[in-house]
Amino acid sequence: MRNYNLNIAGYNIGFEAAANGPELKPSSRFLRNINPNIGSDILIRVHSEPFNLPKGAERVFRAPYVEEINGIQFNNETNFWSVWKYRSGLYIWTIFPLSASEKNAVLKFSLASREWDLWIYGARDDETDPFEYPLDGLILYYLTVINGDIMIHASGVNNAGHGYIFSGVSGKGKSTMAKLWDNSGAKVIHDDRLILRNTGNGYKMFNTPVYNNDEPRESSLSKIFIIEHGNENMLVPLKGANAVTQVLANCIQHNWGADIIARLLGSISIMCGTIPTSKLFFKPDRSVIDLILDNE
Repeated sequence: MRNYNLNIAGYNIGFEAAANGPELKPSSRFLRNINPNIGSDILIRVHSEPFNLPKGAERVFRAPYVEEINGIQFNNETNFWSVWKYRSGLYIWTIFPLSASEKNAVLKFSLASREWDLWIYGARDDETDPFEYPLDGLILYYLTVINGDIMIHASGVNNAGHGYIFSGVSGKGKSTMAKLWDNSGAKVIHDDRLILRNTGNGYKMFNTPVYNNDEPRESSLSKIFIIEHGNENMLVPLKGANAVTQVLANCIQHNWGADIIARLLGSISIMCGTIPTSKLFFKPDRSVIDLILDNE
């Protein structure tokens, strides 16, 4: 196909092949997110020829490729993706570590413009997925920056109309918490990565497609829990700067610019001033659900 739209977390993302661009083939992960509506919040024009970063561009952020072996994470020295700045333009250069072909891409974008350009080159055929990992997470992240939203490592559930998120880095129990609530009959929004948005009528959480069977899910947000395994279940309310810093520590963030840092801090401060936030020490059984419901 030559163009299509995806609706993810309420963002309408349009992809359009340039005149000399490739055929576009969305991954099966995103088939349930295809949006038939015309128009988009952001339009990404896809090209297939090589693109060189401007001479004099400055690298402002670099990400290593993190591999996990037997539960232990290792930083692979391979150049993965990086953010570059030249004058008012921003560029992301990346490889595709899960791809069968050794292709590269450059995304030219702006925090002010709603039309971006993407060059993907080195593919073995004439079809390409313009939202292939890691572009999916990178594009979604910068959409949160533009809109003053938050991308966070957290699982989220909706239980009888109450939306809870359980935030923590890898190993803190996000998936465990999601499974406990799933077994209790709650609706799991996602077990790993969420986007939080202030809709003007309260906060909502949205899933981001990670698994092949993902479908668009959302929920109102009632409470935030920063989770930690413990010998007993215990809730410790968090207020003010303490709440903000603990939530911030689990957010996905590229802190290469003062404006980006300020936007995220402002968004988290407003959210934590509205949504009750607590530290939750928990045992991995039904008793932690009872504790939360008893404190509802």
